[in-house]
Amino acid sequence: MSLLGYVFMQRALIAGTLIGATAGAIGVYVVLRGFSFIGAGIAHAAFGGVAIALLLGIEPLWGALAFSLAVAWAIAYTSRRAAIKEEVAVGILFAASMALGIFLLSFVPGYRADLFGYLFGNILSVSSHDLLVSFVLAGLVFTAVAVLYKEFLFITFDPGMAEVSGFPVGVLQGLLLSLVALTVVLSLRVVGAVLVAALLVIPAATAYQLVQDFHRLLFLSALLGIAEVVGGLIISFYLDTPSGPTIVLLSAALFALVMFLRKRSP
Repeated sequence: MSLLGYVFMQRALIAGTLIGATAGAIGVYVVLRGFSFIGAGIAHAAFGGVAIALLLGIEPLWGALAFSLAVAWAIAYTSRRAAIKEEVAVGILFAASMALGIFLLSFVPGYRADLFGYLFGNILSVSSHDLLVSFVLAGLVFTAVAVLYKEFLFITFDPGMAEVSGFPVGVLQGLLLSLVALTVVLSLRVVGAVLVAALLVIPAATAYQLVQDFHRLLFLSALLGIAEVVGGLIISFYLDTPSGPTIVLLSAALFALVMFLRKRSP
Protein backbone atom coordinates (compact mmCIF):
# COMPACT_ATOMS: atom_id res chain seq x y z
CA MET A 1 0.00 0.00 0.00
CA SER A 2 1.22 3.50 -0.79
CA LEU A 3 2.02 6.07 1.87
CA LEU A 4 -1.27 7.94 1.35
CA GLY A 5 -3.21 4.71 1.65
CA TYR A 6 -2.87 4.83 5.43
CA VAL A 7 -5.29 7.06 7.33
CA PHE A 8 -2.72 7.80 10.06
CA MET A 9 -0.27 9.06 7.41
CA GLN A 10 -2.93 11.28 5.86
CA ARG A 11 -3.58 12.85 9.25
CA ALA A 12 0.14 13.13 9.95
CA LEU A 13 0.83 14.90 6.64
CA ILE A 14 -2.02 17.39 7.16
CA ALA A 15 -0.91 18.09 10.73
CA GLY A 16 2.71 18.29 9.58
CA THR A 17 1.86 20.89 6.94
CA LEU A 18 0.05 23.05 9.51
CA ILE A 19 2.77 22.69 12.10
CA GLY A 20 5.64 23.22 9.67
CA ALA A 21 4.10 26.44 8.36
CA THR A 22 3.31 27.76 11.84
CA ALA A 23 6.69 26.90 13.37
CA GLY A 24 8.49 28.30 10.34
CA ALA A 25 6.63 31.62 10.49
CA ILE A 26 6.90 32.13 14.26
CA GLY A 27 10.49 30.91 14.09
CA VAL A 28 11.41 34.08 12.19
CA TYR A 29 10.52 36.17 15.24
CA VAL A 30 12.25 33.66 17.51
CA VAL A 31 15.51 33.90 15.53
CA LEU A 32 15.49 37.66 14.90
CA ARG A 33 14.43 38.52 18.46
CA GLY A 34 16.90 36.06 19.98
CA PHE A 35 14.21 33.91 21.58
CA SER A 36 15.81 30.54 20.75
CA PHE A 37 16.47 29.67 24.38
CA ILE A 38 13.00 30.94 25.32
CA GLY A 39 11.47 28.52 22.80
CA ALA A 40 13.34 25.66 24.45
CA GLY A 41 12.25 26.84 27.89
CA ILE A 42 8.58 27.01 26.94
CA ALA A 43 8.85 23.58 25.33
CA HIS A 44 10.12 22.05 28.55
CA ALA A 45 7.46 23.95 30.47
CA ALA A 46 4.90 22.23 28.26
CA PHE A 47 6.16 18.92 29.63
CA GLY A 48 5.35 20.18 33.13
CA GLY A 49 1.83 20.93 31.89
CA VAL A 50 1.52 17.42 30.48
CA ALA A 51 2.49 15.98 33.87
CA ILE A 52 -0.10 18.13 35.69
CA ALA A 53 -2.80 17.06 33.20
CA LEU A 54 -1.93 13.38 33.64
CA LEU A 55 -2.11 13.77 37.40
CA LEU A 56 -5.52 15.47 37.16
CA GLY A 57 -6.79 12.97 34.58
CA ILE A 58 -7.43 15.52 31.82
CA GLU A 59 -6.26 15.80 28.21
CA PRO A 60 -2.44 16.36 28.31
CA LEU A 61 -2.57 18.80 25.39
CA TRP A 62 -4.75 21.24 27.35
CA GLY A 63 -2.45 21.01 30.35
CA ALA A 64 0.54 21.73 28.11
CA LEU A 65 -1.27 24.68 26.54
CA ALA A 66 -2.30 26.29 29.84
CA PHE A 67 1.09 25.80 31.47
CA SER A 68 3.06 26.99 28.42
CA LEU A 69 0.99 30.18 28.19
CA ALA A 70 1.45 30.80 31.92
CA VAL A 71 5.21 30.35 31.64
CA ALA A 72 5.38 32.57 28.52
CA TRP A 73 3.74 35.44 30.41
CA ALA A 74 5.85 34.71 33.50
CA ILE A 75 8.99 35.07 31.37
CA ALA A 76 7.77 38.38 29.94
CA TYR A 77 6.77 39.68 33.39
CA THR A 78 9.85 38.48 35.27
CA SER A 79 12.33 39.81 32.72
CA ARG A 80 10.80 43.30 32.96
CA ARG A 81 9.85 43.51 36.66
CA ALA A 82 12.91 41.79 38.11
CA ALA A 83 15.29 43.80 35.89
CA ILE A 84 16.97 40.64 34.65
CA LYS A 85 17.56 39.42 31.13
CA GLU A 86 15.03 37.11 29.48
CA GLU A 87 17.59 34.28 29.36
CA VAL A 88 17.90 34.37 33.15
CA ALA A 89 14.13 34.29 33.61
CA VAL A 90 13.95 31.38 31.16
CA GLY A 91 16.72 29.53 32.99
CA ILE A 92 14.82 29.79 36.27
CA LEU A 93 11.43 28.81 34.85
CA PHE A 94 12.97 26.17 32.53
CA ALA A 95 14.48 24.27 35.47
CA ALA A 96 11.47 24.76 37.76
CA SER A 97 8.95 23.59 35.12
CA MET A 98 10.92 20.50 34.15
CA ALA A 99 11.53 19.63 37.80
CA LEU A 100 7.83 20.08 38.55
CA GLY A 101 6.90 17.79 35.67
CA ILE A 102 9.24 15.01 36.79
CA PHE A 103 8.17 15.47 40.44
CA LEU A 104 4.46 15.22 39.62
CA LEU A 105 4.93 12.18 37.38
CA SER A 106 6.04 10.23 40.44
CA PHE A 107 2.43 10.55 41.67
CA VAL A 108 0.84 9.33 38.44
CA PRO A 109 -0.27 5.72 38.98
CA GLY A 110 1.08 3.25 36.46
CA TYR A 111 3.23 3.85 33.40
CA ARG A 112 1.94 6.06 30.62
CA ALA A 113 3.28 4.73 27.31
CA ASP A 114 2.28 7.88 25.43
CA LEU A 115 4.47 10.07 27.65
CA PHE A 116 7.49 9.23 25.49
CA GLY A 117 5.61 10.77 22.56
CA TYR A 118 5.35 14.12 24.37
CA LEU A 119 9.09 14.09 24.99
CA PHE A 120 10.29 13.05 21.52
CA GLY A 121 7.20 13.33 19.32
CA ASN A 122 4.96 10.80 17.62
CA ILE A 123 3.03 12.48 14.84
CA LEU A 124 1.83 9.11 13.54
CA SER A 125 -0.48 8.92 16.55
CA VAL A 126 -2.32 12.14 15.60
CA SER A 127 -6.07 11.66 16.00
CA SER A 128 -8.97 13.51 14.41
CA HIS A 129 -9.27 15.52 17.63
CA ASP A 130 -5.56 16.44 17.49
CA LEU A 131 -6.01 17.51 13.88
CA LEU A 132 -8.90 19.80 14.81
CA VAL A 133 -6.84 21.32 17.62
CA SER A 134 -3.98 21.86 15.17
CA PHE A 135 -6.25 23.79 12.81
CA VAL A 136 -7.53 25.97 15.65
CA LEU A 137 -4.10 26.74 17.13
CA ALA A 138 -2.52 27.41 13.72
CA GLY A 139 -5.45 29.68 12.84
CA LEU A 140 -4.97 31.64 16.08
CA VAL A 141 -1.25 32.07 15.47
CA PHE A 142 -1.58 33.27 11.87
CA THR A 143 -4.51 35.56 12.72
CA ALA A 144 -2.50 37.21 15.50
CA VAL A 145 0.54 37.62 13.23
CA ALA A 146 -1.62 39.21 10.52
CA VAL A 147 -3.43 41.58 12.91
CA LEU A 148 -0.31 42.62 14.87
CA TYR A 149 2.14 42.39 11.98
CA LYS A 150 3.42 45.99 12.23
CA GLU A 151 3.64 45.94 16.04
CA PHE A 152 5.54 42.63 16.14
CA LEU A 153 7.87 43.87 13.41
CA PHE A 154 8.65 47.01 15.42
CA ILE A 155 9.42 45.24 18.72
CA THR A 156 11.46 42.60 16.89
CA PHE A 157 13.89 45.04 15.27
CA ASP A 158 13.85 47.97 17.72
CA PRO A 159 12.06 47.33 21.04
CA GLY A 160 13.64 50.41 22.61
CA MET A 161 12.32 52.77 19.94
CA ALA A 162 8.95 50.99 20.05
CA GLU A 163 8.68 51.73 23.76
CA VAL A 164 9.67 55.37 23.27
CA SER A 165 7.04 55.61 20.51
CA GLY A 166 4.32 54.56 22.94
CA PHE A 167 3.89 50.92 21.96
CA PRO A 168 2.95 48.61 24.87
CA VAL A 169 6.15 46.59 24.47
CA GLY A 170 5.57 44.45 27.56
CA VAL A 171 2.10 43.38 26.41
CA LEU A 172 3.24 42.84 22.83
CA GLN A 173 6.18 40.76 24.01
CA GLY A 174 3.85 38.70 26.17
CA LEU A 175 1.58 38.14 23.16
CA LEU A 176 4.52 37.15 20.97
CA LEU A 177 5.72 34.68 23.58
CA SER A 178 2.15 33.37 23.79
CA LEU A 179 2.30 32.64 20.05
CA VAL A 180 5.58 30.82 20.64
CA ALA A 181 3.81 28.82 23.38
CA LEU A 182 0.91 27.96 21.06
CA THR A 183 3.39 26.85 18.39
CA VAL A 184 5.28 24.74 20.94
CA VAL A 185 2.10 22.94 21.99
CA LEU A 186 1.17 22.52 18.33
CA SER A 187 4.57 20.93 17.68
CA LEU A 188 4.62 18.53 20.64
CA ARG A 189 3.14 15.68 18.61
CA VAL A 190 5.69 16.21 15.84
CA VAL A 191 9.05 16.44 17.58
CA GLY A 192 8.24 16.47 21.30
CA ALA A 193 9.32 18.80 24.09
CA VAL A 194 13.00 17.86 23.80
CA LEU A 195 13.37 18.71 20.10
CA VAL A 196 10.71 21.39 19.53
CA ALA A 197 13.20 24.27 19.77
CA ALA A 198 14.88 22.94 16.61
CA LEU A 199 11.64 23.21 14.65
CA LEU A 200 11.29 26.82 15.79
CA VAL A 201 14.85 27.79 14.92
CA ILE A 202 16.24 25.76 12.00
CA PRO A 203 13.78 26.64 9.17
CA ALA A 204 14.03 30.35 9.99
CA ALA A 205 17.82 30.19 10.30
CA THR A 206 18.04 28.41 6.94
CA ALA A 207 15.75 30.96 5.28
CA TYR A 208 17.75 33.83 6.78
CA GLN A 209 20.82 32.64 4.88
CA LEU A 210 18.94 33.01 1.61
CA VAL A 211 16.80 36.17 2.00
CA GLN A 212 16.82 39.20 4.30
CA ASP A 213 13.59 40.93 3.23
CA PHE A 214 11.18 40.32 6.11
CA HIS A 215 8.14 39.46 3.95
CA ARG A 216 10.12 36.93 1.92
CA LEU A 217 11.77 35.60 5.05
CA LEU A 218 8.39 34.81 6.64
CA PHE A 219 7.15 33.08 3.50
CA LEU A 220 10.34 31.10 2.85
CA SER A 221 10.68 30.02 6.48
CA ALA A 222 7.08 28.75 6.53
CA LEU A 223 7.69 26.95 3.23
CA LEU A 224 10.87 25.35 4.54
CA GLY A 225 9.05 24.33 7.73
CA ILE A 226 6.44 22.50 5.66
CA ALA A 227 9.06 20.86 3.42
CA GLU A 228 11.17 19.70 6.35
CA VAL A 229 8.29 18.29 8.40
CA VAL A 230 6.60 16.57 5.45
CA GLY A 231 9.96 15.39 4.03
CA GLY A 232 11.01 14.03 7.42
CA LEU A 233 7.69 12.21 7.76
CA ILE A 234 8.08 10.55 4.38
CA ILE A 235 11.67 9.52 5.13
CA SER A 236 10.71 8.15 8.55
CA PHE A 237 7.85 6.17 7.00
CA TYR A 238 10.06 4.39 4.47
CA LEU A 239 13.09 3.96 6.76
CA ASP A 240 10.93 3.04 9.78
CA THR A 241 12.67 5.60 11.99
CA PRO A 242 11.21 7.90 14.72
CA SER A 243 9.46 10.83 13.04
CA GLY A 244 10.62 13.61 15.40
CA PRO A 245 14.38 13.00 15.22
CA THR A 246 14.15 12.32 11.47
CA ILE A 247 12.49 15.70 10.87
CA VAL A 248 15.08 17.52 12.97
CA LEU A 249 18.00 15.76 11.27
CA LEU A 250 16.61 16.61 7.83
CA SER A 251 16.21 20.24 8.90
CA ALA A 252 19.77 20.37 10.23
CA ALA A 253 21.12 18.74 7.05
CA LEU A 254 19.33 21.30 4.89
CA PHE A 255 20.68 24.14 7.02
CA ALA A 256 24.22 22.76 6.69
CA LEU A 257 23.82 22.33 2.91
CA VAL A 258 22.62 25.91 2.43
CA MET A 259 25.43 27.21 4.65
CA PHE A 260 28.02 25.21 2.67
CA LEU A 261 26.69 26.33 -0.73
CA ARG A 262 26.47 29.96 0.39
CA LYS A 263 30.06 29.85 1.61
CA ARG A 264 31.31 28.49 -1.73
CA SER A 265 29.31 30.84 -3.91
CA PRO A 266 31.23 33.89 -5.24
